[in-house]
Amino acid sequence: MMSTSSLVSGARMLLECLVREGAECIFGYPGGVTLPLYDAMYDHPMRHVLVRHEENACFAAQGYAIATGRVGVCCATSGPGATNLVTGLVNGLMDSTPIVAITGQVASKLIGSDAFQEADTFGITRSCTKHNYLVKNLADLPQIIHEAFYIAGSGRPGPVLVDIAKDVFSGQSRYAPVSAIHLPGYKVPSDGHTGQIRRAAQMIWEARRPIVYAGGGIISAGASAELRRLVEFVDIPAVCTLMGLGGLPSEHPNFISMPGMHGSYAANMGLTQTDLIIALGVRFDDRVTGRLSAFAPHAKVIHVDIDPSEIGKNRIPELPIVGDVRRVLEKLNQILAETAPAISTQNAAARRSWWHQIREWQEQYPLKPVISEAEIKPQHVVSEIDRLSGGKAIVTSDVGQHQMWSAQFIRFNEPRLWINSGGLGSMGFGLPAAIGAQFARPDKLVFAVVGDGGFQMSIPELATLVNYGLPVKVVILNNGYLGMVRQWQELFYNNRTCAVELEGFPDVQKLAAAYGFTGRTVEKPHELAPALQEAVDDPGPYLLNVRVSPCENVFPMVPAGSGISEMVVGPPQPVLVPK
Repeated sequence: MMSTSSLVSGARMLLECLVREGAECIFGYPGGVTLPLYDAMYDHPMRHVLVRHEENACFAAQGYAIATGRVGVCCATSGPGATNLVTGLVNGLMDSTPIVAITGQVASKLIGSDAFQEADTFGITRSCTKHNYLVKNLADLPQIIHEAFYIAGSGRPGPVLVDIAKDVFSGQSRYAPVSAIHLPGYKVPSDGHTGQIRRAAQMIWEARRPIVYAGGGIISAGASAELRRLVEFVDIPAVCTLMGLGGLPSEHPNFISMPGMHGSYAANMGLTQTDLIIALGVRFDDRVTGRLSAFAPHAKVIHVDIDPSEIGKNRIPELPIVGDVRRVLEKLNQILAETAPAISTQNAAARRSWWHQIREWQEQYPLKPVISEAEIKPQHVVSEIDRLSGGKAIVTSDVGQHQMWSAQFIRFNEPRLWINSGGLGSMGFGLPAAIGAQFARPDKLVFAVVGDGGFQMSIPELATLVNYGLPVKVVILNNGYLGMVRQWQELFYNNRTCAVELEGFPDVQKLAAAYGFTGRTVEKPHELAPALQEAVDDPGPYLLNVRVSPCENVFPMVPAGSGISEMVVGPPQPVLVPK
């Protein structure tokens, strides 16, 4: 630990604060204003990971944070370095990811003078962070850094930005350790109201067709074990959102699947026909609810969330509970055990019928991978990844068709294995997020499943893979299109495809070789399994370009503006006219 008696620079103080917060590495890109920080890092044990673009530093920090549950750290210089972080910050805010972003700012006496590489980073990032700071006084720096970590990681997690003037980095002062965080205006709900939780238990016992609707809050709160106890004890079917996958093991018999626009028929019909939704750490996102007026029309709602602003925002619950979802579930499970069996004979029969109906829906329209002998189907690719991962690998993705197929067909039997851009839908997220995840979990097999569009937004990070010897397996589902945009143009714009063909994709064998590792392209179905096995067996990074069916669409699909029961379950079938 740093001595408190000698003078040290602000940059050294910052590094000491990061060490005290348990930070292991910084994902960043240097520049003129942050040179004092990088000079301090020269002989400091803090690990710095040099990415090739600041946006990717933020994405990598998110991959690290999601894989570990700890706060991820990224760093950029002033002006364009800081503005390049904005997409990553919005991404982290929408997906409730704990990040502390450190940015440099011009010297405090130059702020507001349009100095070289000056931007109003504080003003720009006010709406895309959970909180942000501008540090112009060295004495404030330690307190602000520790507050930033506390705010980022507590309550509903999110990104916090700390913009530091250059003279603060280079200034000299004595370091005074921060012993306490006191934020009178920042309240974090914890246990939930006991009376409300008792009422929730009563509603659960009284329900005839209950369903658990679990989201990313389960992952953030570390509430997977409590969720599993709930669904097993009461024997309730459960759906997990795109951000909540892995909150309940995919192989668990009570797990139905993901609901929503590309959710399964059983999940969406379950939410439509239920009489009680137990909503845990969710925000009733439009991609789940579809047309809100048609969502769960017969259901009462219990909504548990640590963020009071989410409760009643989209769907007004009959029973709101503000609190940490893990602590609320601990109490709820205890009360359910004390009151069991509180279910009537009539309700028990209704629940058996409810389970029978759900199993019938699953059998009627199962999620089955499409496999062809003539061409590689994208569903075939992700099902092979699932076979190799066994539900225990980390999988990252960008946004689009490959993301939905991965969510549909890859099992996640533990939390913090599925890392994707959910709320913002950022192309280029998958590869840098995989870099962060691999640093966080060097023991894990990590797949970056990306589209040919998103991959080309993050190609420079192949150098990062090589420089740090990261054995990430990059699998490109290459259909030659911006696939999800093409799908919408085909289905809703009379097939008037415009600006969606991706021509000029590089030869990946040469591309990977140029960076110094192995890559190959496969085009035949029989090549797929051996190629993926070769990628997994390779001790280093691997780039696998899979040429898949160019016009395959993701089904089921809920058209925009429709209710989630109004699903298109598959492509239109040809009408056979008798001769």
